[in-house]
Amino acid sequence: MIRSATAATAGALLALVAVASGRASAHVDYVTDPGPPGSPADLFRAVLTTPESVLLLAGGFLALVAVVAAYVRFASAVPDIDVARATLRSYRPYLPWMLRLSVGLPLVGAGFAGYLFTPSVPADARLLQVGIGFLLLFGLATRVVAAIGLLTYVYALVTAGAPMLLASEYVAGFVGILLVGPGQPSADVLLRRLVVTDGTIASRFRGVTTPGEVLGRLGLGPAVAPVPVRVFLGLNFLYLGVVQKLLEPQQALAVVDRYDLTAVVPVQPELWVVGAGLTEALVGVALILGAFTRGTAALGFLILTSTLFGLPDDPVLAHVTLFGLTSVLLVTGAGRPSLDGTVLPSLRRRFDPGADQPSGTTVDRPL
Repeated sequence: MIRSATAATAGALLALVAVASGRASAHVDYVTDPGPPGSPADLFRAVLTTPESVLLLAGGFLALVAVVAAYVRFASAVPDIDVARATLRSYRPYLPWMLRLSVGLPLVGAGFAGYLFTPSVPADARLLQVGIGFLLLFGLATRVVAAIGLLTYVYALVTAGAPMLLASEYVAGFVGILLVGPGQPSADVLLRRLVVTDGTIASRFRGVTTPGEVLGRLGLGPAVAPVPVRVFLGLNFLYLGVVQKLLEPQQALAVVDRYDLTAVVPVQPELWVVGAGLTEALVGVALILGAFTRGTAALGFLILTSTLFGLPDDPVLAHVTLFGLTSVLLVTGAGRPSLDGTVLPSLRRRFDPGADQPSGTTVDRPL
């Protein structure tokens, strides 16, 4: 009971810090006008010369360390963790549908709203984006359409430049769809069943090689999907935290001022920006390394949720893909290679006496 209470207290403190900083976490370009980037040196000087801010940052760091230590040491004493992990694994058959929704819906919305992937890049690309989005939702020629979407994003990145990095989570979504395929329900599965059934007209095309078969021969199938999804999603969080907040703080400070966030939590505006930037950067690094992936994805989801309710002008459609991909990682975990599959089990065996005892659930494996 004491162990559980310790972990819960530390977790609650960390969650409070994350939510507090999360309301300043957003694609700041979406809710403010472009301006001078500001000085990172001035930002950190303002925070580090204020004792109260230094204490709050130190408290957040210690809370994080406490949560990690509590999980490594006491996780086996909390059966809820194993039950939750097993339940999330049971959702894996729905992953293709989750990915297609996460990418298809915002693409349709972007097409009708008049921007290319991100609201920061206005463009009349309705037919292209609505077409890609609709075909993904319908599950028709899914892998081919995902490849077209990926190439479209790369072209937009080359032509539009840095603003497209705000929507880099689409890379994770397109790659994830390429690897896991259409799943069910989808038009592709219906067509495939017609092809493999004797006597149908479609069975005449039985010898045609599919994109999924080609990828399978290369060893690129659903089992490896969690790795590129978490890496590209992590790079997106890292970009939003480091570049958009810490290296270009002026617009982030404008967000704090516009929504009077210091009235929500009475700390200096600079601390809001540093807290938001460091939290997003931490989420990004942890996802890239595959460290505590489900917990990190849950923290990312919490940040996005607090942003959604804290910044009413922030476009919801622009965050749908992020919501969906963090949900995907809650289901898949890190995959391999990852710290979750190498370092973390060794740490738990060393510090948690109950880590090697049967828990009644299966060991977490890659998708």
